[in-house]
Amino acid sequence: MSFVILGFLTGLSLILAIGAQNIFVIEQGLKKQFVFLVCFICAFSDFILIFLGIFLFHYFNNFFSPIIELLLNILLFIFLLYFIFTRASLKKDTIKLKIKKDKTSIYDIVFRTLGFTYLNVHVYSDTVFFLGNFSKSFLLEQKYYFGIGASLASFLFFFTIGYLSKFLSNYLKNNKVWKIINFFIISFLCLILVFVLIEILNFNI
Repeated sequence: MSFVILGFLTGLSLILAIGAQNIFVIEQGLKKQFVFLVCFICAFSDFILIFLGIFLFHYFNNFFSPIIELLLNILLFIFLLYFIFTRASLKKDTIKLKIKKDKTSIYDIVFRTLGFTYLNVHVYSDTVFFLGNFSKSFLLEQKYYFGIGASLASFLFFFTIGYLSKFLSNYLKNNKVWKIINFFIISFLCLILVFVLIEILNFNI
């Protein structure tokens, strides 16, 4: 159960960063157009990518030499440093929403949602690389729980911002709210950063 919580908190801390995909989901919620479909595609895509990353690192872990494993930990450490730095140096994290309802087909919505998801470089760095790399030292059962927790975070997040978009959009435009959110994101990721640093320092080649 602890690995479900760890996965949930880790996944949530990464996905909370506002990007084009999240704005698109909020806009669809405000327009009340295909909200369930959009939320489901985004969340289920995260589920696929999360477990893809976990199993890639699990099954290829035997092929990693000690040097490669150390380099992966260093890359993970650098990625975390960069992510934390960008969140800490953020002055504004407000969003501009397009809420004018337009005529669109279900095929267009599916195509746009898949585009915002799979053409987003950050989704691969956050799910496949970060979550897969971070969980590589877990036992197989623990990886399942970790992946389930991270996937639950995605489902909860997307359906929340999709269906509560009108209420949440007012808060998302508030810079003070984002300062509070950023504080918790940075604090949690700093703990993970320390964990990764300890693994690097204790690594025996």
